[in-house]
Amino acid sequence: MSKAKMAGKCVVLAVTGSIAAYKAVGLLRLLTQQGVTVRVVMTESATRFVAPLTFEVLSGSPVTSDLFSGHQDMRHLSLTDQADLMLVAPCTANTLAKLALGLADNVLGTMALTLQCPLVICPAMDGEMWSHPTVQGHAKTLQSRGAIIVEPENGELASGQWGQGRLAGEETILSTVQQVLQPRRDWLGERVLLSAGPTREPIDPVRFLSNGSSGKMGYAIADAAAARGAEVVLVSGPTQLQCPTGVTRIPVVTADEMLQALTARFDWATTLIMAAAVGDFRAKEPQACKVKKDQWKGEALPLERTPDILLALSAQRTHQRMIGFAAETDALIEHGQTKLHNKHLDMVIVNQVGGEQSALGNDSNEVIVLTPNTSPFPISRMPKRHLADVLLDRIKTLAVSPQSQPSAS
Repeated sequence: MSKAKMAGKCVVLAVTGSIAAYKAVGLLRLLTQQGVTVRVVMTESATRFVAPLTFEVLSGSPVTSDLFSGHQDMRHLSLTDQADLMLVAPCTANTLAKLALGLADNVLGTMALTLQCPLVICPAMDGEMWSHPTVQGHAKTLQSRGAIIVEPENGELASGQWGQGRLAGEETILSTVQQVLQPRRDWLGERVLLSAGPTREPIDPVRFLSNGSSGKMGYAIADAAAARGAEVVLVSGPTQLQCPTGVTRIPVVTADEMLQALTARFDWATTLIMAAAVGDFRAKEPQACKVKKDQWKGEALPLERTPDILLALSAQRTHQRMIGFAAETDALIEHGQTKLHNKHLDMVIVNQVGGEQSALGNDSNEVIVLTPNTSPFPISRMPKRHLADVLLDRIKTLAVSPQSQPSAS
């Protein structure tokens, strides 16, 4: 979004008692540089990390830090009346819980209960806190009420541990604020058929062949496309991810099931994005009963190929853009170019897999975009939700032929 489109907007920036509170100063500067009016709210513990005077000088407005300092003008009500958005950054696990439970024992909690504008929450916490079931439950509760959660990043934490808990980067948070204040609707009229996650091929009723795909990249693209106005049907292998708002999810397990679900909806789509990690092999003779350890004599497991979904759909295409993903450990461009040519695709997005920076299961990713007759286009590492918008920008430039308007039933 341009600075002109952000000018005149009012954001309430709520800062809580995290070591990452100092990063809110950078966020404040970014927002004011975009012409946004920022009003800062601080919890009492946040004032121990950064002096309120810092925010007052940079915002040009007094900081609200308790219910009683602004009682004469009812600031806890007046600020939310003026706000176009409330941004809680950083948000501690304690504040996340209070917001989910509707507690109003401080000025931030009270404001949240009177809020009539969008709420964006940027958690930051140490150790294993973010992955704790209670914290995840609070985040899901807030999402179910319409709050937008900007997930923390992986990296070194204040304790010296390594894990997911670092406050998301300034540009990621700013991008989310921009999308909320001035949402892009450039995919209106588009019908996106998208696959995500792994497939599972049974060996017996309790064992299967699969891979480490989490589905995060595909789900991020589905979320971004729906937010930008597209109708989205997501054909998903087994994952623990929540279906994005406004997206129709079709759950599948095997490659055959994924092929059937995609084929049934392919004519409806204007764009196919094959982000799923489809297993290439399956057991030739899956067993109907569990194979006991003492029944296995060490013989090789006979395998056969699963269907080539992209190749099958490519042979049926009429008007669809077709985008594939390639997961490679080496020679990324060479292998990606081969897939682009052999599957007759409009674009291939190549991921590096293996190692700490593997695309599989990670919250961030870096890719190389390949299209016919153009040079490879590398995209540096960023959170997958942010990357999803960057990829949609490039996909939108691909030509698409006129089509009819069939129904996606």
